Amino acid sequence: MAGGGAEMFARYAYAPNRLGYCGPPDAAALRDGSDDQVRAVARRFTGAWPYLRVMATMTGIADPLDRRLVESYWLGGGIGADLDPAEFTAELLALLGPAAGGYWTHLGPELADEAAANHCFHVFGVYPWSRLVRQANGHPVQVLDNCRITWGTVLGRTDTEIALRCRVLGWDGQRLVLSAETVRSVPVGMDGYPTVPVSVGEQVAVHWGRLCGRLDDAQVRALAASTERQLEVTNQRLATRR
Repeated sequence: MAGGGAEMFARYAYAPNRLGYCGPPDAAALRDGSDDQVRAVARRFTGAWPYLRVMATMTGIADPLDRRLVESYWLGGGIGADLDPAEFTAELLALLGPAAGGYWTHLGPELADEAAANHCFHVFGVYPWSRLVRQANGHPVQVLDNCRITWGTVLGRTDTEIALRCRVLGWDGQRLVLSAETVRSVPVGMDGYPTVPVSVGEQVAVHWGRLCGRLDDAQVRALAASTERQLEVTNQRLATRR
């Protein structure tokens, strides 16, 4: 995937921001803004920005929006995968300080065994939704599935939609699990955001129903591994804390 860290941050952050789930009400800046404007918006993300700051500190990389950090945060693997989970959790808590309540209510030292320096941990560990999956209506699982980064293979496309072969998240009554591969449709574009040029057979990432960009084989492996690892440790928590 081409582009710098700020561009990649904007592509993955745009859909939840537009929906009002994450970050300040500046979706247009993520879509149309300059590098400097995207950076200004990124600093106001309550979720992603603290991760990137801690990752920058622990790796010695000066710019939290360095492409290596942004990719590692959204997809797992990469430079953030080598960070010690307990140390990362402690650094994150120290950075947040009093703000560790509220939005970060579920982040505490007890999550250190589950922690990872990536978005998947934030979705399944810090967000409240994994604690609500036993609700019969299935809504928490749908939120988790939309919020995680999904990988898939393009099967076909029209002017407006892409047919994608991917796996979806489910709850089998005991565990969060990924389904066998199925086919879903995602829109080619959203609100005038520049579309990602993709062809049949290419692998892509999707976040909150939006196509974020192409993935190479190494990125797919990293995303799949970080997702499967997070589901395993989150399921261990769910089995012991009802």
